[in-house]
Parts: sequence; structure tokens; C-alpha cells
Amino acid sequence: MPDKHLSKIFKAALAAADPYQAVLNAVQLQGNSLRVAGASYDLAAYDRILVVGAGKATARMALAIEKLLGERIAAGLIVVKTGHTVALDKIEQVEAGHPIPDQAGVAATRRVLKMLQGTDEKTLVICLLSGGASALLVASVAGITLHDKQVVTSLLLHAGASIAELNAVRKHLSAVKGGGLAQAAGAAQVLTLILSDVVGDRLDVIASGPTAPDGSTFAEAWEVIGKYELRDKVPLRVMAYLKRGIAAEEQETVKVGLNNVRNVIVAASNLALAAAQEQAQQLGYTTVVLSAKIQGEAIEIANFLAQTARSTLAKMQTGERRCLLSGGETTVTVSGEGKGGRNQELALAFALEAEGLEGVALLSAGTDGSDGPTDAAGAIVDGLTTARARKLGMAPEQYLAANDSYTFFQKLDAGLGAHNHLITGPTGTNVMDVQIMLLQK
Repeated sequence: MPDKHLSKIFKAALAAADPYQAVLNAVQLQGNSLRVAGASYDLAAYDRILVVGAGKATARMALAIEKLLGERIAAGLIVVKTGHTVALDKIEQVEAGHPIPDQAGVAATRRVLKMLQGTDEKTLVICLLSGGASALLVASVAGITLHDKQVVTSLLLHAGASIAELNAVRKHLSAVKGGGLAQAAGAAQVLTLILSDVVGDRLDVIASGPTAPDGSTFAEAWEVIGKYELRDKVPLRVMAYLKRGIAAEEQETVKVGLNNVRNVIVAASNLALAAAQEQAQQLGYTTVVLSAKIQGEAIEIANFLAQTARSTLAKMQTGERRCLLSGGETTVTVSGEGKGGRNQELALAFALEAEGLEGVALLSAGTDGSDGPTDAAGAIVDGLTTARARKLGMAPEQYLAANDSYTFFQKLDAGLGAHNHLITGPTGTNVMDVQIMLLQK
């Protein structure tokens, strides 16, 4: 029963963060007037409406814009993660690599920038952004190659850099991040609709802020690389460019202006967690949201959650049921050669920390349906998961040490005929990760 309840609560969270419905809830068309966030756009004042964007959840956002505007759209192009497309009529989709950028993303971004050339005050640009756009929207500054960016991104991901730290570096190597895309739109009116996948919903961090003023600097980008002791590993061209930036010899990201841009967050993790809480309560669980801003190493968060489970169970009455929810985005410092993702690593670490604990089950998953470079969204574990693995001759500690959580759950399910591995396929949304913990005394 806990597994079924975990899945049901997770599905409720996903449904609440559906990008299609989020856009339709935020944007209304009344005659020739497009209304959003207290503002109104008179569509009769524009000669053209262009739709551009990038992100894992952007396809369903584009579907909503097509429903609203239909033939009013003159042209459109969005960049999505491979496998995250939907059927669209007016807006073209290009699939590209994530989390490591690839040539497909470079070519698509070049086309987006070309589409924005020649726009003026009689052009309305609707920009759709969601998590993943930092890797999908790729236009390097002069002198920096795609390979340079691939190396930097990979190094920072493996080092466990936070999304804000990673994006501070990426913004300073990009012609479109950090307000660059808005600048490319010139005098056009830009309406950006955003699905947030970062803690705190910071506009300059989500998707690396293509249409928002940037709060980070060259100096901060340099410090991030130093913090993770990567200065001797990052390509020399990148280090030289950042040095020139610190010396004011290269142009900083956009800090002010962009008065013709309106950024509107249409959905974030709070919607998903609220729906999860409502569903859990309907299933008979006393439910508490621990935090919507979970950050830090996946193993450390797993230990915190396991300790919370123990202390909460100790205070509960026999037969009592509780649900503890959290959301956010953890990191993993990769030291092993295995395959995994932050949610699978968190689940495995939790299973070890909660080993032998009765009456506890945990689901940790990415709301986008993908966890690291794997086809899994996350995993489901309980206090007996590691004992079952040991009976199959598996040593859970070794898999965790090797950052090989994907292989662990793959072998566990094969040996048990179970479904600890949570494989959903692309969900169409992306509002960070959720952890759902069910407790029964």
C-alpha cells in the first residue's frame, strides 16, 4: 500500500505543475487583449507575434500558447531536451542535449537569434523558459568553443556545484544567458513565461536568466571555479576570458535596463507540494511540508530525512499515519565511476540510513521524469530495501560509494521482480525534485 500511495501522491504533484494548464491559468485572451500578471497587451498594436524559448517543459507551454493565439503566431521555435516534444502546429521544436550542451542546441539557438533580428516595437516576442534551458540554449561568446562549455559544465556538475554557481559561470561564457536573449530582441516587447526549477525562484538563475538582469559577475564565476579546485582543469581559453572580464576587458552580462521585458513565473514547486499535501491528506495521512527549499549534498539530505523519520515515528501513536514532504534540488559530488542521479543517490543513502526501520517509505524523484544522465526519475525505498539487496548478494554501501545508484536499483528490481526504480518517462513539467515520506507506527 505505501508504494501505491507514494505513486498517487507523486502523480498529484505532477498534475498540479502541468505547464499547459499553468500557462492557461496565468494568461487570458479577451478579444484583442492578452492579459497576464496584471498587464495587458493590445495585440492589434503588433505586426508580428514570435514565440521562442527553451527547456524541458517548454513544449507543453508552447501547446498552451498555440491554443490561445493560434494563427496570430507568425513564427516560433523552441529548443527542448531530446524526447520531450509534443505535437505542435505553429511552433517548431528542436531537440538538443541536456545536461551537457551539444551542436543541435548551438544550431537551434543560432536560428532563434536570427528570428529575433529586425524585430521592433511592433513585434511581440513571447519567450517560454523552463529548467534545462541553460544547456539547451547555447551561444558562446567569441573565442569560446562548444567543447569548452561542455568541459566546464561537466566539471562543475561532477564537482557538486549548485545550480546558481553553475549558472554564474555559464552566463559569463554565453551571448544569450544573463539577459542576452532580451538584448537580441532589440526594441520588441518581450513577455517571458517561466516554469521555475530553482530554489527561491530567482529570475536570474532560472534557465540562466536569458531575459532578466544578471546579479552575478565575472569575479563570482572565477570564484566558483576556484571553490571547486578546477582552475587547472578548466580550458585555458575559459580562464583567459574570465580574467579579461574581471579586468573589464570583456562585456559583463546585462545588469540594468530591459524595460521592454516582463518576466512572469507561471508555476513553481509550491504548486506541486500543495497538491501532494492535499492528496496525502485525502489518503488519510497527517501531512507536513518540511521544506520547499531543500539544498545540499544528496547524502546529507538523505541522512537528515532518515533522522526526521526516526524522531517522528518515536512520537507517533500506534496506527497513526503521517506524510512528510520536501522539495528542492540536491547536488552530488561525483567521486566514483558509476551511473546515477541525485534522487537515486538520495534514495539509496536514505535506505542505508533507515535500515531496519519499520513503517517508513520514501519516494525521491525529479518532476521532469529524469534524474541525471539516466532514464529514471528517481526511486522508492523503505527500511527493508537494503536487507533485501543483501539477500541478493549486493552490498549497498559499495554502490553508494561508487555513485552507482542506477545500477543498484536496476539489479535490485531484476532480482526481486519489484519496482523500486521509478521510471516515468518525460513528464512534460519541471519544478525541481520532490521527496515524499510515508510513516506508519
